[in-house]
Amino acid sequence: MSQQLTRPASATGAWAALALLLAFLCGASLLRWNNPFEGRLVPAALALMLLMWFAVTAVDLGLYRVHRRASTGLEATRWSPSWARSLTKFAGLLGSLGFVALLYWLFPEYHGDFYARYYELLRLILPPWILLALPYFYWVDARMPKPHDAYWQLGRILLLQWRDARVDQARVWNHLLGWLVKGFFLPLMFTYLCNNLDRFLHFNFENLTAFQFIYDFLFEFLFFIDVGFATLGYLVSLRLTDTHLRSTEPSMLGWAVAILCYQPFWSLFDKQYLAYGNGYTWGQWLWDTPWLYGLWGCAILVLTGIYAWSTVCFGARFSNLTHRGIITHGPYRFTKHPAYLTKVLAYWMISVPFLIGADGSLADTLRHCSLLLLLGGIYFLRARTEEAHLSHDPDYRSYAEWIAVHGLFARLRGLVTTLTADESSRITA
Repeated sequence: MSQQLTRPASATGAWAALALLLAFLCGASLLRWNNPFEGRLVPAALALMLLMWFAVTAVDLGLYRVHRRASTGLEATRWSPSWARSLTKFAGLLGSLGFVALLYWLFPEYHGDFYARYYELLRLILPPWILLALPYFYWVDARMPKPHDAYWQLGRILLLQWRDARVDQARVWNHLLGWLVKGFFLPLMFTYLCNNLDRFLHFNFENLTAFQFIYDFLFEFLFFIDVGFATLGYLVSLRLTDTHLRSTEPSMLGWAVAILCYQPFWSLFDKQYLAYGNGYTWGQWLWDTPWLYGLWGCAILVLTGIYAWSTVCFGARFSNLTHRGIITHGPYRFTKHPAYLTKVLAYWMISVPFLIGADGSLADTLRHCSLLLLLGGIYFLRARTEEAHLSHDPDYRSYAEWIAVHGLFARLRGLVTTLTADESSRITA
């Protein structure tokens, strides 16, 4: 049976991910050594995002021909435009923006200075974005065999036509949940991106004279790459490039375990319930053994690198709590959740809660380990809820079946079974 299973094609390929990564590295380097936006961090970050988007779009459209996929909901030979539908969709877009703006106005979290750079970004991109939205809707609508999408349905509701039989309230709700995802994560990711970019632009590379400083730089730079790709994913969502949202996580549990891992919820929960650190870090533990210190640090960097690679593989499609295409290449060839797996392992290696600190006790050590196991349980629930959501897509079900036979853990189980059988044969003989 394993011979009959084939790995489904990935929604985006390795060349698109590589193009994005090169664009990110080149763009960050240009901003570092020849920055035309001196002192203006938000335009610099936006320029970096635009460079990345141009790079991945060129590969997606030119090499992978993503605009011809059935999953876009477009037909290249179709041309049936309608200004009425397009204006209704535009009303749906304005309603979606208004929904997020209302939440920003309502919740005090978004009234502080933390998101100042994000609001500056909105002032830069919203006017041209809204200006281009209507002709984009008109062009896309003309090529849609099923043009009554979620934007159109929300627009009908806002125009007081909610009794229209074509309006599916469940679909509109899923659409608003998708905008809630964007409204929650984009401010965080863009703010983190600006903070990482600022540190990179002012980093003193002359300090890279010892492994400790090299480790600190690479560890932070890998997360810089991660938030760069994540930010692009939340910024760009287009049918033309097949990066649009297919569906949003429907369960409360899925939402709860996902947003718990991000600010501001993480800071509210972490110190009171999941403070697994014992104040004794891996650096303190291994400082007097340089070769082991370097080996341990390299292992953490490898795990963090795989974590960042998992995000890179999404190309311009990364987004928590949403389905925007199934990724099957890169580390996803080996396991369905490489990011969660490597992140949790890195937590163990960084915090070393299994060590008894100078002022600690065995009971404290067991408690810290239990708390980190509990955090791993949260990521386990994230994985399970994501699988339940994505399993509505037959491509994901095929991918899960393939991983169950050819994945890393399947191969390890096969190896253990073979070794056990060989050992039993030797004992019997």
